[in-house]
Amino acid sequence: MSILQVSDLTFCYEGSFDNIFENVSFRVDTDWKLGFTGRNGKGKTTFLRLLLGEYEYSGSITTDSRFDYFPYPMQKDDMEKTVMELKDTWKPACEDWQILCELSGLDADPEILYRPVGTLSQGERTKAMLAVLFSGENEFLLIDEPTNHLDGSARQTVTGYLSKKKSFILVSHDRVMLDSVCDHMLVLNRDSIEVVSGNFSSWWDNKEKKDAFAIAENEKHTKEIGKLKASADRADRWASKNENTKIGFDPVRENDRSISTRSYIGAKTKKMQSRVKNFERRMERQIAEKEGLLNDIETVEDIRLTPLLHHKKTLVECRDLSLGYEGNDMIIKALTFSVLQGEIVFLNGRNGCGKSSLIKALLARANHPDAAAGDNTRTKNSQKDAAAGSNTRTKDIHPTAPGTERSELITEGLLSVAGSIVISYISQDTSFLKGPLKEYAESRGLDYSLLLTLLRKLDLNRIQFEKNMEDFSEGQKKKVLIASSLLTPAHLYIWDEPLNYIDVFSRMQIEKLIENCHPTMILVEHDEAFRKKLAGRVINLP
Repeated sequence: MSILQVSDLTFCYEGSFDNIFENVSFRVDTDWKLGFTGRNGKGKTTFLRLLLGEYEYSGSITTDSRFDYFPYPMQKDDMEKTVMELKDTWKPACEDWQILCELSGLDADPEILYRPVGTLSQGERTKAMLAVLFSGENEFLLIDEPTNHLDGSARQTVTGYLSKKKSFILVSHDRVMLDSVCDHMLVLNRDSIEVVSGNFSSWWDNKEKKDAFAIAENEKHTKEIGKLKASADRADRWASKNENTKIGFDPVRENDRSISTRSYIGAKTKKMQSRVKNFERRMERQIAEKEGLLNDIETVEDIRLTPLLHHKKTLVECRDLSLGYEGNDMIIKALTFSVLQGEIVFLNGRNGCGKSSLIKALLARANHPDAAAGDNTRTKNSQKDAAAGSNTRTKDIHPTAPGTERSELITEGLLSVAGSIVISYISQDTSFLKGPLKEYAESRGLDYSLLLTLLRKLDLNRIQFEKNMEDFSEGQKKKVLIASSLLTPAHLYIWDEPLNYIDVFSRMQIEKLIENCHPTMILVEHDEAFRKKLAGRVINLP
């Protein structure tokens, strides 16, 4: 056991307008299972990089532990190498047998260690890296968002594996994982950093109680300040009025007054002015007690979207659909489902089961410009079915990522999309987001002011508006895509893993939005808490 002590840590990126950390101090035990959470852009990954010594900072970070970081960096040439070839670069001291032992706890076939990394699925790659990561000894491990792009089954496996380990910091926005794995939480609040015992839910329950108390105290102080201010104003008016009667009087009207009463009036005025000073001092104390009460409260603003109404009740119909790529076996076979207006449908299944391919086929059938295979899709349907969607109308949210290879997507069976439908689409990819936000808004036909307003509600700091999007964190980039989609009135919203990298507070905000606005949606999302909250229909792809 050792202690990680952080003292007066201050850090700012070169050329940035704001400090990421300023005079931060805390300590943690390196034996803990430490969950690390906070808003996007608050500096979670940056802090892990500081522990690794990658940036210069002021203050001190002291510990006897050695660090290792997930995910391991990958170069383009590394994609052709196997994990066993790369492990000497990632963790030179580890032995093959240690990796194989760790991999057995991740329910993975050892053969993935001997295949080129480029041929591994996201889940296989994550499991292989975690096996290498935990094959060392006496290390404090830094695990940065391991569940992004993982299907539900792989998330459960990784969660079960980590729950049996210790001595790590886990950056995650997955509430189920944080509850199942962690025994302490490190939380980046708005104005402070706190270390608490327990998992995410216990921290969240305590936070809600603390926030409610802070709001009640703030209201109490506000009322007290208002009463003191009114009393001070009243006493000040009385003192001023009384002071004005010291000099000069009408002997006819004020026959009971003489020049000797002047000292009495002065003493009375002085007493009233002293009372005013007391009121002001009490006000200052109340204001001082009120300051800081609301600094760490997460004010999640309501956001809205305006779904369009379509004249058809059924927007998507899929019957006995088989789908695959030219030269390969069908990924999906004999799939049947429909999407009714106002319905939320989750596509569920393992990585590689065809969820994104099904979305591409839907977009292609709707002639949507974001369909990667939209202009060379070959169908084997009846003439009537093939014509479905030929008169559709769509709006673009963002283009296919540059360099995306187009392969021929084949569909057999019925896949129809309602005519004249407007689709708002978010893909998993954010790599194309570059340049200023204003240029992005203009290229998408979005109102720039409304885009900024919505991004502020999604907790994107105004300072970020001055930066180019390539300098945003992955979570901030995702928020740009979500805001763009919300600003696009549509009949159908198709979101492919929209919550990757999105912070917990924004996830709750989006949950509330969908519950209140009842859009028609097709979602691929493996956040179990998010799916349970929305209680949408789940289509399981084999």
